[in-house]
Amino acid sequence: MERRNKQFKNRKMKRQVEVFTANCPICDPVVEMVRELACDECEVTTYDLVEQFSDKTCLAKMNEYGVHKIPAVAVNGKLLDCCKDSSITKERLTEAGIGQIS
Repeated sequence: MERRNKQFKNRKMKRQVEVFTANCPICDPVVEMVRELACDECEVTTYDLVEQFSDKTCLAKMNEYGVHKIPAVAVNGKLLDCCKDSSITKERLTEAGIGQIS
């Protein structure tokens, strides 16, 4: 049992990165930037408002995180500050841990 617990502790939890997009020319570069920055410790999920509109998961996540504009990025269940008040930049994504191996 102790060995099993140690193995579980050694397993790293993946960083959950969620990208909200409308599949438009403004959103596409952000989606691409997140994909390029993501490392093996990042699990990226893209929510496309246009394609997934009938699926309420996307809207529920947007409401949960307080997304009021897109594109938007959430890391580990928290909307990045840059998605609330300014533009999304490579520096802001890196500061949030995207692409950073711990």
